[in-house]
Amino acid sequence: MGADSSHAPNTKSEINGQANGHRWLEHAREWRSPLAILVAGFLAFLTLSGLSLWLLPFGLPNQVMVFVHSLAGALVLIPCVWYMVRHWRRYWRDNVSHILVLGYLGAAALILCAVSGILLTYEAAWGVRIIYGWDAVHIIATLAILTFVLPHLLVIVFRDRKARLRGGLEVPETAGPYAKKVLVYVLAMLAVVAVLTYAYQPPPLANTFPADYSFKYGKDRPFAPSLAATASGNVMDAQLLSGSRSCGTSGCHQQIVKEWEVSAHRYAAMDVAFQAIQKNMAQQNGPESTRYCGGCHDPISLFSGTKNLFIAAEKLTSLSGFQEGVSCLACHAVRKVDVKGNANYVVASPARYIFELEYDRKPTESVRFLRDYLIRAYPRHHVKDLSKTLFKTPEYCAACHKQFIDKEINSVGWVQLQNQYDNWRQSHWNHPGNPRKTIECRECHMPLVETWAGNPDTGDATDYNRRADDGKHRSHRFVAANLMMPAMLKLPGWDKQVELTQEWLQGKYPIPEIADKWQSGPAVGLELDAPPQVTPGQKVDVQLVITSNKVGHDFPTGPLDIIQAWVQFTVKDDLGRMIFQSGTVNDQGFIQPGTFMFKAEPVDQNGNLIDRHNLWEMVGVRYRRSLFPGFSDTTDFAFLCPQTAPVRAKKFPQEVKYSVPVPNAVGVLHCEARLRYRKIDQYLLNFVFGADKGLSAPITDMATETRVIHVVTKAERSR
Repeated sequence: MGADSSHAPNTKSEINGQANGHRWLEHAREWRSPLAILVAGFLAFLTLSGLSLWLLPFGLPNQVMVFVHSLAGALVLIPCVWYMVRHWRRYWRDNVSHILVLGYLGAAALILCAVSGILLTYEAAWGVRIIYGWDAVHIIATLAILTFVLPHLLVIVFRDRKARLRGGLEVPETAGPYAKKVLVYVLAMLAVVAVLTYAYQPPPLANTFPADYSFKYGKDRPFAPSLAATASGNVMDAQLLSGSRSCGTSGCHQQIVKEWEVSAHRYAAMDVAFQAIQKNMAQQNGPESTRYCGGCHDPISLFSGTKNLFIAAEKLTSLSGFQEGVSCLACHAVRKVDVKGNANYVVASPARYIFELEYDRKPTESVRFLRDYLIRAYPRHHVKDLSKTLFKTPEYCAACHKQFIDKEINSVGWVQLQNQYDNWRQSHWNHPGNPRKTIECRECHMPLVETWAGNPDTGDATDYNRRADDGKHRSHRFVAANLMMPAMLKLPGWDKQVELTQEWLQGKYPIPEIADKWQSGPAVGLELDAPPQVTPGQKVDVQLVITSNKVGHDFPTGPLDIIQAWVQFTVKDDLGRMIFQSGTVNDQGFIQPGTFMFKAEPVDQNGNLIDRHNLWEMVGVRYRRSLFPGFSDTTDFAFLCPQTAPVRAKKFPQEVKYSVPVPNAVGVLHCEARLRYRKIDQYLLNFVFGADKGLSAPITDMATETRVIHVVTKAERSR
C-alpha cells in the first residue's frame, strides 16, 4: 500500500494535473479517431464540391461533381450522425465556452445542411424540380459550417499548441496528422472526379462542313441565302438542336411538348406543301437555294449542312429536321435576332448536359434517370441557357415572321413579302413603353394556359400581369390559321388543334389576359348595308364593310399567293331559290371568278403569275389586297329584284320556259355575306398532290352577316 500510495497524487495541483493529462489524452484519441477523420474528410470534400457547383462555371467536371457530391453525401450520412452523437455525449457536460458554442452552432448548420441535402436529392431523383428555397438553405448552411466549424477546430488547434509551448504537460501533436489524413480523403475523392471526367466520352458530333459542301455565296456566308447563322460560323450536328420529345420524358415539360407536337412550328419541315415546293426550288435553282427556306422552316437541316449541292433534292431535309421542324432548341438556342427578317438570327449550340445526347440516341430508363437527376440537381445552367428575356419580345418573332427576296433569289432585285412584325409595330396594338395597352405576339399566339401541377415551367414574375406562382405557362401550340396540315399529317392531338384554330379564326378563342384590350366578337367583322325595301325589277345595291377587329397584323397574312380569304354573298327568296350569288366554291374546289378576295398575285419578270409558290422567280405583284389592323374595306354587290318567277312547263318536251307575274305580296329577299378563309388555294394543292386526288383545303367561315329586304309594290313603297 505504501509503495502504491507514494505514486498517488496527494496535492490539489497534482490531482488537477492528472485530470488534465487524462483529458488531453481523450482529445488526442478524438483527433486520431478513424471515424472523425473519415467524417471530416467527406465533409471537407462536400463543402469544396458544393462551393464548386455554386461558384465555378458549368462544365463536364462540375457535372461529374454533382454525382460524386450526391453519392458522398449519402455515404457519409450515417457515419456523420454516429460521430455527432458520440461527440456530443463525450463533451456535453463540459462548461460552456466559446469552443462549445461554436461546436453547437456548427452541428446545427450541419444538420440543416444534411436535411436540405436529403430533400434536394429526393426532389432531383423523383420529383420534377428542386425547390429553390431548399437550395438556398443548403448553400447558406454550407457557408454556416465554414463559419462555425472551421473556427471551432482552429481554436482547439491554437489551444493545444499554446499548451505545448507552455510546457508542464506532455501534449502530443495531433492536428497535423489529422489534417493530412483528412486531405488524403479529399484528394482521393477529387481524384475520383478527375478519373470519371477523363473517362467520360461524349457521343461523337459532326461539327464541320461536309467535304463537298457548296459555298455558293461565299465561305463567310455558308447558310446563305438565308440570313441565319451560327455563333461559331460552323455547322452544328443535328443532335445539338433535336431531341425535343426528351423535354417531355423527364416529367418537367410534357405539357409543352404535347402542345408543340401538333403546332405549325413542329411540322414546319414535314409540311407536304413545303416539301414539294422545296423540291421544285432545288430542281430549278439548285439545292443551295433551299437554304433560303431552311432558316425558318428547317433549321436543323440547314445548320447541320444537309442542304448541300451534292445531296439529292428529295433528301434536303435531315431525318431529325423533318420530324421536328422548329424544335425546342432551334428556338431556345437563339442568342441574337435582327428585325431585317429572312431568319436573321444567330444560334449558339447550347452546352448539353451529359446523358442528354446519350438518351436521344438510345432512350433507356437508366440513362433517362441520370440525365434528369443531373439537370434537376444542377439546374442553373439549364435555366440560364434556355430561358431568356429575348424570347418574349416581338423582335424575336420578327426574325422569321418577316420575309423578302432580293437579287440573290430572283436575279432582279428586292421585293417585300409577308411582314407581320412591321404590320404590328405600326398598328394601334403597339404602345411602346406601355405594356398595359400593348398586345404582343406571344399574348395572342402563346396565351396563358393552366400548367399541370408541379411543372417547373409555371409562373413568370417578370411579366407585368403575372406572378411567379400563377400556375400557368405560355401555350406552345402557336395557334394561327392552318387547319389542313395537322389533320393531314395526323399529328398527335390534331383534332384539338383544328378545333382551337377554327375558334381562333372566328374570334371565339378566349384569352382572359387581354380580354380588356380588344372588343369581343369576330376577329374580322362584317356589316351589311342594304335597303329595307325594294320593288320588283328594281336594281338593289348592297355594301359590305369588312373590319379587322382582333388581328395584330395584316389580314390575311403569310404567303398571300397561296392563302385565300374571300366574301361569299348570296341572295335567296322565301322559297330558298337563288337570286344572286358570288364567291361560291365549285365541286373541284375553285372559287367563282369575280369574287371579292383578299389575296396577292405575284408575277415573274415576264409578267407570268407565280402560282406554285415559286417565289424565287418573283419580281412584284399585279394585285394585292389585305386589311391593316383596325382598318376596314368595302365591297359592293348589285342585283335585280325579280319581277317574275321562272317555271318550266314539263308537258312540253321542248322544255319551253314561261314567266308567271309575281303577285303584289312578293315577300322578302334573304341576303347573306360570309367571310371565308382557307390556307392553300386549289391550284397549288393540285400541283402538289395531283388533281386526281380530289384534295381541297378546309374552309372556315370566319364571320357571317345577314339582312332581310322586303319586296313591296311601288304603291306600297310610296306610302
